[in-house]
Amino acid sequence: MEYNTSQKKLILPEYGRHVHLMVQYAIQIQDRNQRNIAAHTIIGVMGSLMPHLRETPDFKHKLWDHLFIISEFKLKIDAPYPPPLSSEMVKKPNLVSYPKLHIRLKHYGQILVDMIHKAGKMPDSPQRDALVQLLVTQMRKSYTAWNRCELDSEQIIQDIWDISDGKILLKPESVQFTEPVMKEKSQVAQGKAARNRKKKLVGSSRK
Repeated sequence: MEYNTSQKKLILPEYGRHVHLMVQYAIQIQDRNQRNIAAHTIIGVMGSLMPHLRETPDFKHKLWDHLFIISEFKLKIDAPYPPPLSSEMVKKPNLVSYPKLHIRLKHYGQILVDMIHKAGKMPDSPQRDALVQLLVTQMRKSYTAWNRCELDSEQIIQDIWDISDGKILLKPESVQFTEPVMKEKSQVAQGKAARNRKKKLVGSSRK
């Protein structure tokens, strides 16, 4: 028995080894007309293996490009499309630059930080107050998602003050959300504890 691991590596694995073997067979056909017939047959098989791509633009063109790539550009046929350049296949794509941003409070995320800066530049208005309240709500969610300690409204006030460079100063009475969040957490914890106790009781009764 011959395992795939001992065989030649597939160029386009999504088409499978049988398609690769069919392409290798087509390369060895001496008669050009017969090679053309074989190539069209292989294209039909390749298309049936990728039905989800039929609605994409240039679907047939892509199949013929893949056929040439699988043959390592050795298949000489009269294709309806010109073969891709082999030099373009080995060309490495340009590196995508990754933004190197320093976020001191990473649990809030860069988008939220940018929005806080934007709110800090706005003049005093009901729109600014509404935006700040939305930001505080999102900060609460981010804080509780990444911190297991109790949610402290003073911490949120300090954080939004630091991020906005002192342009957003909140009053403690405007950030009253500690108790509802902790109550919600405690209810979830109590529910889990009750389920665990029930499982233990059921398990002990079965014994």
